[in-house]
Amino acid sequence: MNAPDLKLVVNKTDPTAGPPQGGESLLGGQQPAPATACGGERPQRRAAPSKVSPLGGQRPASAAACGGSRFHESARAQVAGAATYIDDIPEVRGTLHAAPVCSPVAHGTLLGLDASAALAVPGVRAFISAQDIPGDTTLAAFAHDEPVFAQGTVQFLGQVGGLIVADTVMTARRAARLVKWNVQTLPAVLSVHEAHALQSYVLPPVHVKRGDAQAALQRAPHQLEGTFEVGGQEHFYLEGQIAYVLPLEQNQWWVYSSTQHPGEVQHWVSHALGLHNHAVTVECRRMGGGFGGKETQAGHLAVWAAIAANQLKCPVKLRLDRDDDFLITGKRHPFAYHYRAGFDDTGLLCGLALEMLANCGFSADLSGPVADRAIFHADNAYFLEDVAVSSYRCKTNTQSHTAFRGFGGPQGVIVIERILSDIARTLGLDPLDVRLRNLYGIEERNTTHYQMKVEDNILQPLISQLALTSRYRERREQIAAWNAQSPVIKKGIALTPVKFGISFTATLFNQAGALVHVYTDGSVQVNHGGTEMGQGLNTKVAQIVADELGVPFERVLCTAADTSKVPNASATAASSGTDLNGRAAQFAARTVRNNLAAFVAGLDGVGAGAVRFEGGQVITEQSTRRFEDVVGAAYANRIQLWSDGFYRTPKIHYDKTTLTGRPFYYFSYGAAVSEVAIDTLTGESRVLKVDILHDVGHSINPAIDIGQIEGGFVQGMGWLTTEQLVWNDKGYLQTHAPSTYKIPATGDIPAHFKVDLWPEANREDNVHGSKAVGEPPFMLGISVLEALRDAVAQAGGQPEAMNAPATAEEVLRAVAP
Repeated sequence: MNAPDLKLVVNKTDPTAGPPQGGESLLGGQQPAPATACGGERPQRRAAPSKVSPLGGQRPASAAACGGSRFHESARAQVAGAATYIDDIPEVRGTLHAAPVCSPVAHGTLLGLDASAALAVPGVRAFISAQDIPGDTTLAAFAHDEPVFAQGTVQFLGQVGGLIVADTVMTARRAARLVKWNVQTLPAVLSVHEAHALQSYVLPPVHVKRGDAQAALQRAPHQLEGTFEVGGQEHFYLEGQIAYVLPLEQNQWWVYSSTQHPGEVQHWVSHALGLHNHAVTVECRRMGGGFGGKETQAGHLAVWAAIAANQLKCPVKLRLDRDDDFLITGKRHPFAYHYRAGFDDTGLLCGLALEMLANCGFSADLSGPVADRAIFHADNAYFLEDVAVSSYRCKTNTQSHTAFRGFGGPQGVIVIERILSDIARTLGLDPLDVRLRNLYGIEERNTTHYQMKVEDNILQPLISQLALTSRYRERREQIAAWNAQSPVIKKGIALTPVKFGISFTATLFNQAGALVHVYTDGSVQVNHGGTEMGQGLNTKVAQIVADELGVPFERVLCTAADTSKVPNASATAASSGTDLNGRAAQFAARTVRNNLAAFVAGLDGVGAGAVRFEGGQVITEQSTRRFEDVVGAAYANRIQLWSDGFYRTPKIHYDKTTLTGRPFYYFSYGAAVSEVAIDTLTGESRVLKVDILHDVGHSINPAIDIGQIEGGFVQGMGWLTTEQLVWNDKGYLQTHAPSTYKIPATGDIPAHFKVDLWPEANREDNVHGSKAVGEPPFMLGISVLEALRDAVAQAGGQPEAMNAPATAEEVLRAVAP
């Protein structure tokens, strides 16, 4: 694994000094403040000029809330430890605590569970199993293929067979480990290749074609064939999975769930309890991170806790510790690839045949749409004229893998970026030139392999601008000179773009609702169907509503996601949280504003369109009134001061049987230049410099957007460098704690980290001209992997043999095979 405190030892007084000689290594402490030949400047963060106000500073009363950098609405509370997460909610008297009973084997016939030793522990109240489920014993998931508790068959090591419920958390956890499993062991399928050979799939294979890939490959002047694998990724949210279930009167239930999808938790819990949805209310004020891991799989904990609460007729809390969270919950889908690419002397792709094997784990979960999106994004920024993509959704005896930031997009983008880099090396060309040669066009070569036209293409100018501002060409020459003289430390550089489609590929989820309440003192409360997981959704929604009503940002409060307020809400996922919920809240606020405008127009004898709301005031040619005074007068005249809002994404359509249509409303674009160094004696590496130019449209909150770009990039970098999941031959996940699983730390952040925002507004009619920002920057981390492979090539190694993550062991294997 890459050490978190690596540094490149160079002449610190002369940045133009030659490379280190002999056995100098990358090992060392923190980079010093002065610039070095490898480290460059200290971190920089830049946004579009003129839009950014001082973070949290005072703004003029008339200034708009949108477009300025505002503190995250919970920032002060989080820093002070006053922000409430589910485990902070005061427990109701009589609350019991549950712990999962996990399978010790990966596959087998379940003959029974013996909980007698656990039940003998003082403080243990009950053992909850499948026989205690009053409703359906299978979770209400899309494929209906996952049991609530293991029944008949054990499908993976860590599968939950029941719960121990006790007076305290630690009593429950200790007793859960005393439950004995009677399992007749069966062979476990742990390899995606073995599953494919056995045709073991959670869902049928999918094939997408355009043109004649085989004929194009035969005609191509050059061909390239290869295989590689990319690993999964643990979500590693700071707040682990948790649910707290309280019984109410008349068989009603209140569920506190750390979830990205309260509506689905409501559906799953009611289904398991045999109730209608209206009997279950799910609330989530905030999550301590989600990244997709709480889109479906938060539902498991809520169901388990609800079954225990129903059986024992008391409140039950279930919080997984980190080890159990690792062992029980799914990860990013690992993928394996086989490809054949045909190309001409300039690097232009002529044909591509691509096979993707997605390791889905033991059940479907969200594997279908994840694998579909990997197909959609196998083009990334490039036109594929003759292409055939085959996707196999393989069933293995591991955790059921699930949504993760990018939702299959990274697994699609990574393969085409790898192919183009290898084509460039084969032809002796600059990889950037090969990428530019294959970009989507404006008038021609502008339709994807799934038949969607790329109408908002800014790839060429964005990439060209980044190449210029980052001095990519000059640095590439400098790196070549460095490597020619450095026998041990080798550098590499890569510029990779991203084109990422924004919308749920399941069209029905592209809808949202919101409520806006204006109180008689002029304060405003907003509730919408999205969930806050640290990404700043509530902050942006409050900014949007503040501008719609013309009131100061501080006057608007967003409240907890609650299924009793906005029903049937979609998951906060697919980078669509602000697009959907922000627009719905804007529409709700607009209705209230129109009511007030009509009222004031009647008072002043003007048209409603002449009434302006700005700076906390309501203005006409005849008068200027404080917003709160207008609200109070409107209430006295029985004017409605609250409204709902609803939004559905326009233009999208999609045939899931052929995977063709317009699944996305628009595309987000970006590009990153990453420079790295590797130690050829140890395989250790360091990211030295990163320059990013990213497209967020007209930013609603530049500080939040830049934070998402930085965080997404670093998380993508972690997926491809240090975050390695290792299962042994028994199906046991050996990397199940921070001691064995390495996420990026502060020491891994490059000294030079520069982010700029592309200044153009969204060309589609999106809220305030903005674009989604949650997922697209994740794929910019692929530039790090391609830079590492470039460094390996400079060292005379075999970059085409590298898998991901590019750990120190993997880099060393590629350098010295």
